[in-house]
Amino acid sequence: TVIRAAILIQNWYRITMARLEMRRRYSLSIFQSIEYADEQDQLQVCNLQFFLDNQLHHPQRTDTVVDEDLYLTEFEKKVDVPDSYYGPRLSFPLTIKDANALLHAFRNEQLLHARYVLQLLCETRRVLKEMPNITHLSTSYSKDITVCGDLHGNLDDLLLIFYKNGLPSEQNRYVFNGDFVDRGKNSMEILIILFAFLLIYPNDLHLNRGNHEDYIMNLRYGFTKEVSKKYKDHWKQIVFLLRDIFSWLPLATIIDSKVLILHGGISDTTDLDFLNALERNKVRDHSHVGILDILWSDPRSQNGCTPNKCRGGGCYFGPDVTAKLFERYNLKLLIRSHEFKPEGYEISHDGKVITIFSASNYYEEGSNRGAYIKLNPELSPRFVQYRVSKCTRRQNLRERVGTIESSALTSLREKIYAHKAELTSVFEQYDLNSTGRISVSDWAAAMESVLQLELPWRMLQPQLAQMNPDGEVDFMSCFQDLKIGQPIKEVQPALMETLCRYRKDLEIIFNVIDKDHSGLISLEEFSQTWKLFASHLGIDVDDESLDKLVLSIDHNKDGHIDFNEFLEAFHVVHRLEKKAK
Repeated sequence: TVIRAAILIQNWYRITMARLEMRRRYSLSIFQSIEYADEQDQLQVCNLQFFLDNQLHHPQRTDTVVDEDLYLTEFEKKVDVPDSYYGPRLSFPLTIKDANALLHAFRNEQLLHARYVLQLLCETRRVLKEMPNITHLSTSYSKDITVCGDLHGNLDDLLLIFYKNGLPSEQNRYVFNGDFVDRGKNSMEILIILFAFLLIYPNDLHLNRGNHEDYIMNLRYGFTKEVSKKYKDHWKQIVFLLRDIFSWLPLATIIDSKVLILHGGISDTTDLDFLNALERNKVRDHSHVGILDILWSDPRSQNGCTPNKCRGGGCYFGPDVTAKLFERYNLKLLIRSHEFKPEGYEISHDGKVITIFSASNYYEEGSNRGAYIKLNPELSPRFVQYRVSKCTRRQNLRERVGTIESSALTSLREKIYAHKAELTSVFEQYDLNSTGRISVSDWAAAMESVLQLELPWRMLQPQLAQMNPDGEVDFMSCFQDLKIGQPIKEVQPALMETLCRYRKDLEIIFNVIDKDHSGLISLEEFSQTWKLFASHLGIDVDDESLDKLVLSIDHNKDGHIDFNEFLEAFHVVHRLEKKAK
């Protein structure tokens, strides 16, 4: 009897754990699919010819030659540090004492004064300009080299890495493999720390460029907004300098002529000699195919090299593409980042390719571990995993998975609602008798045909739509707990959904057009830009309806609209959540 009970308990435990793992995996799949779909939209915006050719070339162009000494002198005259400022006071050249002061200040949520930020950025630019496109390192000078992946503004992860692994020094060298910024709330602090150590140890701390070290990406994914909030009076100068600094970041690092480290990946046309000769500072906004490939590509298990349709840029490269590059350049290992991994790292291509991802809790608290790599002189990788824990220590596994799942489904429902008109049309094609119900397989096929997220829709159906006793899906129940915030009577439903779907893209474009950053857009600018944007993406919207909408938002009739209010009017609200508050 005891043995039988033990077996039953063991079976129950295994089933419970398997179900939790299934929920965790599909939740992470939802997050990743939505992230990649968002990147597709992002690259579409970058490809707008009028946007690149006309809007980005405003007076503060960063291809203008900057005289650092003159620039430093100018802002030193204009930017005073008041006596009331109690944060770090940097003196150049920097020392380890300055770096420690920065670490202490940021742990205590202090800001570095704009004067020191601008000085730091100018000095960083000066150093980066002297660096090659591809940095060559040797393990003969130290025991190990530590390689870190995406941090995405998660300062706690960087602080934990330094706590576990030690601060950068001549005996403790680091390579940070891009995507320092965006998404997280402390991108600026991460850059300041990394740049400070770069200035102190230029031969021992190395930075590669990621796809998020980019002006347009920063407009969409939060870094520009972070800078503008933290440095209200000087954020334009800071963003101006950072855009130039990002263009000077090295593209790759090679250790002992055997280990290639770059952010995204490779393609069947990757040529390291060509990349090494490229004028990298003139290649901005991912407009060069070679740069696009090394910043955006992902490995896959199948042979060949095909366009990366999920992200909308770069390629998928197979083991044969890796083997070909290794043979050409006599390489042993490729270390790349760019891709979320639940355990913080993943090994592929028969051990030849390693993905390292250092941002823990990336999608949600408890969603993943971060990791870094220790490379010894034999170039054997050792992985160190971690997770910054705040509230997750108080949650058991079931609660943690529930939090991740809830957040993922919320994001997915918003995506579904933004495509309500298209989904309804496809549902009705399956509903031949106009019953409002279709089979689960037809519902799943409709969801995938419109959203193209490659998700397990049949498994997700109970979470997203109601089913009747006959086993058919009430397809309109997908939308019943959602609405678009602050509905405006003048807006037709189809136009409302379109504006909701493309609100992030519109935000990027209007941030560029709004040269004085007042948040006000003229009605004429709005109308012209929307028409060009809609034409480029093939969006069919009635101009008269749009004109009525714009006029209705111009409350004081001064010929301008508050664009932040406009954006707020077109976001998805969860009705049940709103009632619960």
